[in-house]
Amino acid sequence: MSDSHLPKRGRGRRPTAEVRAEVLAATGRLLFEEGMSAVTFERIAKEAGASKTTLYKWWPSPGALAAEAYFTRSRPLLEFPDTGDLHADLVTQLTAFVELLTDEGAGRPISELIGAAQLDPDLAEAWTHTYALPRRRLARQRLQAAQQAAQLSMDADLDIMVDQLWGACYHRLLILKTPLRELDIERLVTYAIRGAQ
Repeated sequence: MSDSHLPKRGRGRRPTAEVRAEVLAATGRLLFEEGMSAVTFERIAKEAGASKTTLYKWWPSPGALAAEAYFTRSRPLLEFPDTGDLHADLVTQLTAFVELLTDEGAGRPISELIGAAQLDPDLAEAWTHTYALPRRRLARQRLQAAQQAAQLSMDADLDIMVDQLWGACYHRLLILKTPLRELDIERLVTYAIRGAQ
């Protein structure tokens, strides 16, 4: 971004929440457009009009910042519906996830984040606590509601269901490298629910 496109700053300090939001927005934009290599504290500080000192204070590494930015950007796209129809809700959520990875361009950054997390402990911790575990909790909550509604057996292993459903997407994305659009989400959901009834 050229200097002429940088946001104009008034006098005085910006509120912390505003600075943090702008840093996360700039990081998410760069992550999706250019990948992990673009996420450096120097580049983000310039893009967001923040100081590198501030970034070092808030995040232990650029990878940790990238993980939080990914979660912030993807959260509104991955809302978990509860219409009372478990099958339809799971299909809706998994379809939204696949669309995020394909149409919204998150496939590359999520692959890079997961790969980099194997070598960056700060990123690994941030990825686990700001994205992976919160997403898993949301899925478990929806499945628990289905148990209460007698749509799933009370002794169904919800963690295995989560692994089956979202693990199938990650397996195709990271291991098989096959188009996610070829995944039959309807059938995947049907099989997972059938095994837990």
